[in-house]
Amino acid sequence: MGLNNGRVETLMSDFLRKSGGVAVIDGGFATELERHGADLNDPLWSAKCLLTSTDLVRQVHLDYLEAGADIIITASYQATIQGFGAKGFSKEESEAMLKKSVDIACEARNVYYERCCNSAGNFTSDGKILKNRPILVAASVGSYGAYLADGSEYSGDYGDSMDLEFLKSFHRRRVQVLAESGADLIAFETVPNKIEAQAYAELLEEGIKIPAWFSFNSKDGVNVVSGDSLTECAKIADSCQKVVAIGINCTPPRFISGLIQSIKKVTTKPILIYPNSGEMYDAELKQWVKNTGVPDEDFVSYVNKWCEIGASLVGGCCRTTPNTIKAICRTLPSRSSYKK
Repeated sequence: MGLNNGRVETLMSDFLRKSGGVAVIDGGFATELERHGADLNDPLWSAKCLLTSTDLVRQVHLDYLEAGADIIITASYQATIQGFGAKGFSKEESEAMLKKSVDIACEARNVYYERCCNSAGNFTSDGKILKNRPILVAASVGSYGAYLADGSEYSGDYGDSMDLEFLKSFHRRRVQVLAESGADLIAFETVPNKIEAQAYAELLEEGIKIPAWFSFNSKDGVNVVSGDSLTECAKIADSCQKVVAIGINCTPPRFISGLIQSIKKVTTKPILIYPNSGEMYDAELKQWVKNTGVPDEDFVSYVNKWCEIGASLVGGCCRTTPNTIKAICRTLPSRSSYKK
């Protein structure tokens, strides 16, 4: 029996209630894999580790759970059937790797719950959080621009000839596979423009049985990166019954407060924010520009303000780490038990 709309709509509200009103999303994934030595200079980016380093992927998920994250996002952001196909994999092999990204995250959650059961308390001697709590696995879907691996998810410029049907066709099978893989929801991340938001919303109405969130990115604090209106993009997300949260990711922290206010004008759905560290990415050099971001303590100093003005899911994106997530948990009033 499929999930009815009522169940889809209550998944997030029930989860947030059990999480004390604010849930914590994990932090940067690909940049964390790189910090552990993974070489991601590849069109598949973090998805390359689904081929080469599944133990490392599982470990990074676990690191975030032990830092206090309530939601872990799969390593499928840049995993596409077309991208795997370009590497010589068959359609069946490509679909299996999409499912594998969810399997690894679910395994990490199971290992974490086992550690909680075997633990004498909520903390280990080195400060890891072992607290039995509801945990969601979100299956990541990156934009068409992410597949192109040319930085266009940071511009949203797909050219004048791009149309809705092409984008739906590009994403359709990937979304179907991830929706049937055992994930709790789909995370449409770093959505750069209005046409892709519309494509996702229409795909979700094609019999997808699990809910989703939409998170957009901005480089001016007003519009999404393509220049399309954030409020118009958020309205598309709001009008889709399957969408249970709307927000912003991979955007500098200084812009977040204003963007929350904009989203609040057009939706009553939960608002999620997981900014990057504020550092700049050089798409030509394919590397982060050092010393352009904010340190963890400055990042975390924003968090309670974001929650006060309307965010109810908070985490980090590129260049944030498990230490960032641990610091977020410790600053949230609802997580007073996490202070050690």
